[in-house]
Amino acid sequence: MQAADLFAQGATDAEVAAEFRISRMSANRWRRTWQAGGRQALMSKGPGGEVCKLSGAQLEDLQNALDQGPAAYGWDEDQRWTLARIAELIRERFGVSYTVSGVCYLLHGLGWSGQAPTRRAVERDEEAIAAWRDEDWLEGKAQRRAWTPGSVSRMRPVKA
Repeated sequence: MQAADLFAQGATDAEVAAEFRISRMSANRWRRTWQAGGRQALMSKGPGGEVCKLSGAQLEDLQNALDQGPAAYGWDEDQRWTLARIAELIRERFGVSYTVSGVCYLLHGLGWSGQAPTRRAVERDEEAIAAWRDEDWLEGKAQRRAWTPGSVSRMRPVKA
């Protein structure tokens, strides 16, 4: 709105660009928008992106469905909700198609976060790992040299 005031006072694109630390091209775009639609045209249109395809009641229903777990909907081989499974659930339950990334945005809006499971081998032996770390690994590490003066220039060696 301050730029609109400056344009109304006769400021040039360069002056507006310097005032708001933007490029002259952006200042010119603002001027053309202001000339075409006035101050109202320069107002924010809000955040970008697509509007949610589900109503408030559907979002609440989805939340309840997710709380029941994947086994309640036929995925009993493992107890994890994946984005693809949730997209399929939304498609079957509400008749609305979401991409996997769209489901990710939707879930973040509902307060869900991605969980990365810790994957460890069943055969993992913590005691053997600790013993290796304490004994063998330390032997394999090279000893550090004590500090000695050196030079990076062949022309000017370090003076003793």
